[in-house]
Amino acid sequence: MQIKVGIDIIEVDRIRQSIDEIGDSFINRIFTETEKTYCESRKKAKYEHYAARFAVKEAAFKAVSTLLKDKYSISWKNVETVNDQNNKPTINFVALDKEVEKELKKIQSIDVSISHLKDYAIANVSILI
Repeated sequence: MQIKVGIDIIEVDRIRQSIDEIGDSFINRIFTETEKTYCESRKKAKYEHYAARFAVKEAAFKAVSTLLKDKYSISWKNVETVNDQNNKPTINFVALDKEVEKELKKIQSIDVSISHLKDYAIANVSILI
């Protein structure tokens, strides 16, 4: 068994600026429909939630990169942050090609931790293989 960890921190303002300046094309390039629905439901805090989910994606890339032959074989929308039945964040890997899906099947469990404030969002992703 091995544990792989990825961590990322981002300024909420970077995500806010990208959304405000680029708009839907930025959101649609990075986030799944499920993530968009969740973040938009957060009203005033939506930018913090978008930033947190962005950080989860980056942390997930770092955690799984050693499992992949090509670290660019997964993209933004292949990593989807959802809340489980206990409202704890977790990751779904979606719309993967067959080879990547086979490589990621080695993952036995995933643990996701997210935190955000007005100015920063941070995420930690740990995987057990």
